[in-house]
Amino acid sequence: MPNKRPIIILIADDDAEDRMLIQEALEESRLKNTIQFVENGEELMDYLHNKGKFTNKEQHPTPGLILLDLNMPKKDGREALKEIKSDEHLRLIPIVVLTTSKAEEDIIRTYDLGVSSFITKPVTFAALVDVMKTVSKYWFQIVELPPNL
Repeated sequence: MPNKRPIIILIADDDAEDRMLIQEALEESRLKNTIQFVENGEELMDYLHNKGKFTNKEQHPTPGLILLDLNMPKKDGREALKEIKSDEHLRLIPIVVLTTSKAEEDIIRTYDLGVSSFITKPVTFAALVDVMKTVSKYWFQIVELPPNL
């Protein structure tokens, strides 16, 4: 039986323009899920542990999917990914790396750390919309996500 609980998408990206474009691309792909944003790896971990400005669990519920940029200040996506996947309460959350990096080392390392998918950010908005349509169809219509994250 499909899970009818709305799935929260948490986007961790330090680039304000990229955050806006990703949000617009998700809206363009008619995704109705709630989207939350954090700007660096420290905020990502605070959000996931409901610390700092993210203490209200109702306003900042556990996400069902994290879109993670690798190159962020304070704590980069690689460090945050390692922390999330080593935490027994968080490691089931699917994480999709969405980054400008095409480095083979990043691809190998992030999969080794347990990332679900690695996507290089498309250059054009139209291509980003296509990617977001595919991501949302895959994660919210095809895949069975773990219940009650």
